[in-house]
Amino acid sequence: MVPPTLYRPFLSGTYSVSAGLYRLGAQPVPWLDDPGPEQHTFTLDREYPRLIASKAAAHARALPEYAGEAALTPDLREAALTFTARQLAADSGGEIRWDGRTLRNTLLGWQADLHPRWNALENLRRFSGPHAALVADTRPVSALDFLGLNASEDLALIARDPHSGRDWLAATHVLNPQHWDPRDKLGRDFAQVHAPIPGSGPMNATAPRLLDAVIHRGPFVRFAWGLSTTDRLDHHPAAPPDADRDPRTRFDPHGTFLRVERQTLTGFPHANGALFTIRPYTHPLTQAVQNPAHARALAAALHSMTPAQTDYKGLTRLRDDLLTWLDTQALHSTV
Repeated sequence: MVPPTLYRPFLSGTYSVSAGLYRLGAQPVPWLDDPGPEQHTFTLDREYPRLIASKAAAHARALPEYAGEAALTPDLREAALTFTARQLAADSGGEIRWDGRTLRNTLLGWQADLHPRWNALENLRRFSGPHAALVADTRPVSALDFLGLNASEDLALIARDPHSGRDWLAATHVLNPQHWDPRDKLGRDFAQVHAPIPGSGPMNATAPRLLDAVIHRGPFVRFAWGLSTTDRLDHHPAAPPDADRDPRTRFDPHGTFLRVERQTLTGFPHANGALFTIRPYTHPLTQAVQNPAHARALAAALHSMTPAQTDYKGLTRLRDDLLTWLDTQALHSTV
């Protein structure tokens, strides 16, 4: 498998809460080492086993804390789950196959028959696969659950009433959340979902136009980023705590990680909704910041954060030491 892509959204030098949409397959992503349009919805790289292992652990711990539905229509469920199965296969290089009924994953050594419209799963079968042990004790409970367990990405479905224009988060299968609880978001509209994020007001004000673009003019890709003091993927508020955002944790450049979420949005106009995918990447800070330009850009982005944004990102205690370290790196030719 290929190594995971290292995205550096902080190279803009500004932290902002905005849609930041790039048209998938058409618009270049500017902070790649080799900028160009991205074609894929789903990813399959060397981090796949780690992502699936984290998902399996969350699934075993408390699946209802991560996954659920809220007034999800059969039309949207069918459109989104069928697309997910088809695109997972298309983006997997042959490791995942979909024939319109059966999804087979040769890496995880399992397959099942899916009925996307009714979220049904039948005939789960297991066989030998290089990473089959990761899901040996996992029992998927639905078509959406099975698809989510095969994807590197977390999944969510956004619905909109064509008559009233009201939108809401209609389904989640988010097993690797970053300090948020999917249960708090289910059934809420775009503005309510994003209200806790400092600086989201201008973006929330454009929600109707933004959702119209997502549903009718996508697909799109966007990125969110932050820094963590562990590389654990699942930071559900109810998960066992770790060192990230622990008040006793001090800044250590070798124990700090850039966490980037690559998010895609694919609309289904006939079903009045969209699929939202979230793929987390974690890279050591010393790998993400490799030259003075990287250090200066990240420092500028941190300086651009308001105190509320710095606190929301869990960086208040780390900020001064982090900026001091970045200033030092900015003076050197290499890190």
